[in-house]
Amino acid sequence: MTAPEPSRRGIAARLSFFYAAIFSVIGIHLPFFPLWLQSRGMGPAEIGVLLSAVSFVRVVTTPTIGTLADRLGERRRPMILLTSLALLCYCAYWAAEGFWMLLVIGIAAGVSHAAVMPLGETVTMAAVARRGLDYGRLRLWGSLAFIACSAGGGWLLDGRPIGLVIAMLVATVALMLLAVAFLPEPPLAPAPAQSRAVGRILGDPRFALLLASCGALQASHAVYYALATVDWKRSGFDELTIGLLSAEAVAAEVALFALGAAALQRLGPTGLLILSGAAGTVRWLVMSSTSDLAVLSLAQLLHAFTFGAAHLGAMHIVQRLAPPGLAASAQSLYSAIGMGLTMGAALLASGPLYARYGSGAYVVMAGLSAAGLVGSFALTRLDAMRRR
Repeated sequence: MTAPEPSRRGIAARLSFFYAAIFSVIGIHLPFFPLWLQSRGMGPAEIGVLLSAVSFVRVVTTPTIGTLADRLGERRRPMILLTSLALLCYCAYWAAEGFWMLLVIGIAAGVSHAAVMPLGETVTMAAVARRGLDYGRLRLWGSLAFIACSAGGGWLLDGRPIGLVIAMLVATVALMLLAVAFLPEPPLAPAPAQSRAVGRILGDPRFALLLASCGALQASHAVYYALATVDWKRSGFDELTIGLLSAEAVAAEVALFALGAAALQRLGPTGLLILSGAAGTVRWLVMSSTSDLAVLSLAQLLHAFTFGAAHLGAMHIVQRLAPPGLAASAQSLYSAIGMGLTMGAALLASGPLYARYGSGAYVVMAGLSAAGLVGSFALTRLDAMRRR
């Protein structure tokens, strides 16, 4: 006998739990892991390399893992294996000493963790298509978990040894393993062996243009992600104000995801990309030119569009353009190139740009948003021509 299929509400709950768990890890890693690396004797340049290295390695590993999952016709088992590997790697940090050991462990942990997300996205998008679920309302639980873990992690670390960061990461990855184990397995047939899966996907010029456009839109956040807190501190803001500014951006993102279905219906996926490019151009130019708290607070609200709208639109476009049987390969390519390679390069460049220009480095980010805006218009036109 086969187990009864979960209800629509049950599937939504499992997917929401998955996003909450995986972003709990990110909510601890992003703000606090650099501080732990610093406590292990790493300087700013070494920390930059350690944090960006995985972005380049995953360009090869994530699509390879996605293609393998397509060939197997499975999602949950590969995700369990990858999350288990990530858990072992985070445990290994307790014994890590020196730059090279930290680099090896960091790449293994980052590669395994990074490959889980696109596989999970294919599970979600399959449920969205099959069950009529609202992607934004599932994904917003990830943003809420990020806020909770960032704020709660800061409170927990206050006055305690920074080594506690690794225990927190191990705990959240263990939670992620539990969430992955409870994910629904979408009905998939194994894809035929394809040595040219990547070429087949990129052979569609719309997909290649999507990667370029979204790569620019997401990479435009590099200076913000890496150095906004440094810039705000230099402008005289205290830690509480800095924390509130950061939380405001993610709260705006949550609001966008909550209204995602309405936004998609009104603007369409490529319309959301255009909105992201326009909002990013404005946001980064504003942040390059002022340190006024009221103006910065308004600019932070644009995170709903610069990140949230771009991600929401991209997920639906990837799902539509993926060739039959290659959904995981397509999502993995988007994750590796559209979110990984371009972001890694922009993060490496953000330090030298900020060192030379200060907050003027945001002008370069505005240029990336403008490039993404142009690419999004081109994608809209190309998509319309293909549908005729």
